[in-house]
Formats: sequence, C-alpha cells, structure tokens
Amino acid sequence: MSVMEQDSAGVPARASLFNDPKVRGIFYQLLLVVVLGLLGYFIVSNTITNLERQNIASGWGFLSNTAGFGTNQSLVPYSETSSYGRAIYVGFLNTLLVAGVGIFCATVIGFVVGIARLSNNWVINRLAYCYVELVRNIPLLLQIFFWYFAVLRSIPSKREKWSFFDTFHLNIGGLRVPKPIWEPGSQWIGYALIIGFIASFLISRWARKRQEATGQQFPTLATVLGLIIGLPLIAYFIAGMPVSLEHPNFVESGPILLQGFELNVGINVIPEFLALTAALAIYTASFIAEIVRAGIQAVSHGQTEAAHALGLRNGQTLRLVVIPQAMRVIIPPLTSQYLNLTKNSSLAVAIAYPDLVSMGGTVLNQTGQAIEIIGIWMMVYLSLSLITSAFMNWYNQRMALVER
Repeated sequence: MSVMEQDSAGVPARASLFNDPKVRGIFYQLLLVVVLGLLGYFIVSNTITNLERQNIASGWGFLSNTAGFGTNQSLVPYSETSSYGRAIYVGFLNTLLVAGVGIFCATVIGFVVGIARLSNNWVINRLAYCYVELVRNIPLLLQIFFWYFAVLRSIPSKREKWSFFDTFHLNIGGLRVPKPIWEPGSQWIGYALIIGFIASFLISRWARKRQEATGQQFPTLATVLGLIIGLPLIAYFIAGMPVSLEHPNFVESGPILLQGFELNVGINVIPEFLALTAALAIYTASFIAEIVRAGIQAVSHGQTEAAHALGLRNGQTLRLVVIPQAMRVIIPPLTSQYLNLTKNSSLAVAIAYPDLVSMGGTVLNQTGQAIEIIGIWMMVYLSLSLITSAFMNWYNQRMALVER
C-alpha cells in the first residue's frame, strides 16, 4: 500500500527534481539535442578538414564548367561542350522519363494481372499467380541484367533488323520509330489538343454531377476520346496536314561499315532504356497486382450481388461498383509502389543508362565534388517522392467515401 507523505501542514511533499517525469523528459530531450549538435559539428568539421587536405573547394561553381563527355540519350540539346549543370539536368530528365513510362506500364499490367488473379478461368488464374510469384521473388537488378544482357543481346545485329508493320524496327542498336516533323501551322494541333483536354475535364465533371443527381449515365469515355483525338485530327486537316513522318532509313548494301540505320534519321529508343523500363514495369506490376487483388477482395461481395440484382453485367459491376470502392484500399499502397519504382530507377547505372545517378557519377569522378553531387541526388529523389505522395494523397481524398 502506498502512502503519500505529507508535511505538517497537510500539503503533499514534493518529489525530488530528478524523479519529476516532466523535468526528466525535458532533460533527456535537451541531452539528445546536444548530442545531435555535437555529432553534426564533428561531421561538418571533419568534412571541411578532409576537403582542405585534398585541395577540393566546396561550392557550386563547378556546375558551369565544361563537361567534356557525351551521352547516348538526351531530351534537350546537349554536347560535350555543355556544362556539368547541363549534364545533370539531362540525367534528371532521363530519370523522369523512365519513371513516368515505368509507372504507366506497371499500373496497366498490375491492374490486368490483379483482376486476372480473381478470374474463374483456371488457366488465367494460374498464369497470373505464377507471374506474381515468379517475378516479385527475383531481385530487380537481376531482372535488369536479364532484359539487357539476355533478351536485348539476342536480337539482330546493327546490320540486320526485325520490322513490325514496316514502321517499327528493332535491332541491337535499339528501337527505331518514325520521327514527326513539325512544319508551320502545326501549332494549331497543339492548341486543339489543349482545348480537348480542358473540354474533357469539364464534360467529365458535368457528367459525374449529372449522374449523381439523376442516375443517368453519359458516354464520357467515348466523348473524351473523341475530343482528345478528334479535335487535333480536325485541326491537322484544316491546317493543311503540317506534320509529316521521317521514317528510319536502313542501308542494306554498300560498304559494310555504312550498312545499318542511317544516323540522326527517325527516333532511336536506346536498348538501355528498353531494358530498364521493362524490368521496372514488370517487377513493380507484380506487387501492384497483389494490391489490386487485395483491394477488390476488400469490397463486400454483397455489393456485387446488389449490382447483379440491378441488372448490371460483370464488366459493368467491376468497373462501376467494385473498382471505385476498391480504390480507397488500393491507392495508399499503390503510392508506395510508385515511390519505389522512381527510386529503383537509380539501378540504371548498372547498365549505363544515363539517368541522374549515372550522369552525376561521371561529374563526381571528374570534379571530386562528392558532397554537392550527393546532395543533388538526395534533394531530387526526395522532391520527386514528396511530389508523388502529395498528388496521390490528393487523389486519395478525391476517392474517399463521402457520406450524405
């Protein structure tokens, strides 16, 4: 039995200062701050000392120096005379490209496989199951090597090709596709496309409100496709067809060194990009498939029965009833997979794809500015992750259940 000690006036005796939980909490927090401050001071001072010992000047002035190295993929004008800052910018854009294409492909494959995992067809169900269990249990780096060294190295050499529809050509040099040539007047196609997107957004919003108020559906998908595709097509013909295609030119005869695809004709998608995108998309899709399957199974089966009772077919039930409710479960883990895919794109350095890490690594080796380069890497990937999380959180709130 505990007895509270009291003084002669009947007032409870005060506990010692060290036994006061509030004081003790403040003491330990201050101690932690002091330790962190000392640790930070040690790291900074040690870094400055090492930099001075190696005659390396800190700062960002090196970004304006000439890079002196080239790259096999650049979305903006770049040459060996460009600056280090331009080289890092090229790597950043390449990272954005592979992450964007990878996320799109992984989402499509993941949703298809996730729905196939719940199919009543035994063959489709087992194929989807084998895909998920096989792909997600093999390290991503090995899959990148598989696509780059095993698959893309077995296709024809530079003096041969595989052609698809006589338009797309594939060999060990990459995928060759026609390049659009924009002539005067083609800007009207861009304006029509922008108008199509804006009109699609407004019509989709109006159709949703109309359905909520009256229950009547509007052919939104067909209307949106018509606006986004139809309006630019109309502008294309009205402007006198100002866009032409430059097809890749393949030289089959003549000196052996000149055989193959002509340089700077058409668009060449390099094999490093193909291998990296395929590996990232297929690997991440195996996780997304399980997320989609779990999300659909989280929706009560009564919802499906109620939809069937209203006369909806299986496809309509899945698209209009089950998937919208499952998205509330799917979106949070789906966000994590998007972040993982973006960060995993840094493995591109293993096959020499010129992403941010690869280009930054070359700059680091030439300049020795390790702290600045690593700081750029950290800030870029942190910013991409925060922007992706913010967008997905906004989308998750839009999909949240609204009670009336």
